[in-house]
Amino acid sequence: MTDKPNSPEARDIAYHLHPYTNAKKHLEDGPLIIDRGEGVFVYDNNGKQYIEAMAGLWSVALGFNEKRLVKAATEQMEKLPYYHTFTHKSHGPVIELSERLIGMAPVPMSKAFFTNSGSEAIDTALKLIWYRSNALGKPEKKKIIVRNRAYHGVTIAGACLTSLPANHKSFDLIVPDVLRMTAPHHWREGLPGESEEEFATRLAKELEDTILAEGPETIAAFFGEPVQGAGGVIVPPATYWEKVQAILNKYDILLVADEVICGFGRTGTMFGSTTYEMKPDIMVMSKQLSSSYLPASALMINDRVFEPIMEESGRIGTLGHGYTASGHPVVAAVALENLKIIEERDLVGNAARMGERLRNGLDTLADHPLVGEVRGVGLIAAVELVTDKAKKTALETPGALGATVNAHLQEAGLISRAMVDALAFCPPLIISESEVDDLISRFRMGLDKALAGLPKEALPA
Repeated sequence: MTDKPNSPEARDIAYHLHPYTNAKKHLEDGPLIIDRGEGVFVYDNNGKQYIEAMAGLWSVALGFNEKRLVKAATEQMEKLPYYHTFTHKSHGPVIELSERLIGMAPVPMSKAFFTNSGSEAIDTALKLIWYRSNALGKPEKKKIIVRNRAYHGVTIAGACLTSLPANHKSFDLIVPDVLRMTAPHHWREGLPGESEEEFATRLAKELEDTILAEGPETIAAFFGEPVQGAGGVIVPPATYWEKVQAILNKYDILLVADEVICGFGRTGTMFGSTTYEMKPDIMVMSKQLSSSYLPASALMINDRVFEPIMEESGRIGTLGHGYTASGHPVVAAVALENLKIIEERDLVGNAARMGERLRNGLDTLADHPLVGEVRGVGLIAAVELVTDKAKKTALETPGALGATVNAHLQEAGLISRAMVDALAFCPPLIISESEVDDLISRFRMGLDKALAGLPKEALPA
């Protein structure tokens, strides 16, 4: 990667184990070192500009240099840099943020609980669900339903609910009885001639058949992202969530909405649950909650969940769960300012408008030889890459085409993310019309360069 032993690249290779990175390949290739940010752009340590089309990790709603968030953090750091929320303690920012989130919820919620990452929030939801089942005298009601290609985090329990192979291989999975349903991806999973609604009906039947086979009394909850993010930006088919919720209600199964990516404007409404008229019992949030300027996550629970937990904690003498930084005052102050800015600047509306422009721009590439499907909602989208449109297949090695195109995009100054052979687009909510158009132009450039570099035998005659 570099022959300069004291360069940042060499020092990174020497000392840093990266998440979600091929550690062996990293020793050869080294890192792209990002030095600064401005709006939707980031700049590497050589001064090259990139459109950050993933908002970091689906998360930087306000872009990369929002001074008001820096000010909020600084002022709170000077007043009360840390305090905890254990043993009946609290502070102003966490009280205000709790009230704000409960007031924003798309369905009635009772309490907010604060964690530090989406994965921790998912673990917390799982623990509280099990705690609740025990409190209700139903210790057998512990099984969890998820979907294939779901992403619910990487902590030791959250990874068990995630349904991506790389998160399971060579890791031991400790959560028993996780039931995995078909991913609601009509383009990939639909049968020939099957409409979206027919597909949704089939998936609902699969869900109900599984519940009946396992025993409804053994199933505690269904965890679902309104739009599946890291699994490929899978937009559910028409009537899917309506049908799923009817079955969950029929068999007294909790619905957990994983809003970690979808929340706070990403789908063109404040929450993905609003976009799809979901009525969750638990909502899990992170990422755009603080624009990731500081680690922030939370979950909200309704009275149906809270009341048995409250009673059980009374019997035991405490709710024996929490984190040192649960409801950290500086994080809470930044999250409050972040939510204020999202509302003041109508960034939810901007996400809807710019998302439509983004999808329209991507649709202009539908005839490109490497484009199989364009999908998305609000300001989140994906392009499925293929080498054979009729067969919906890419190169022989899964992910090889995605990695190739993604490398060309980075050369063109566009940071995306390859999810096997799909490329994701999830730019900051502040993106403008001209910046969307610039993104599309750079994407087209990367596609064309990738196509030019493929051997002729890789494409159908």
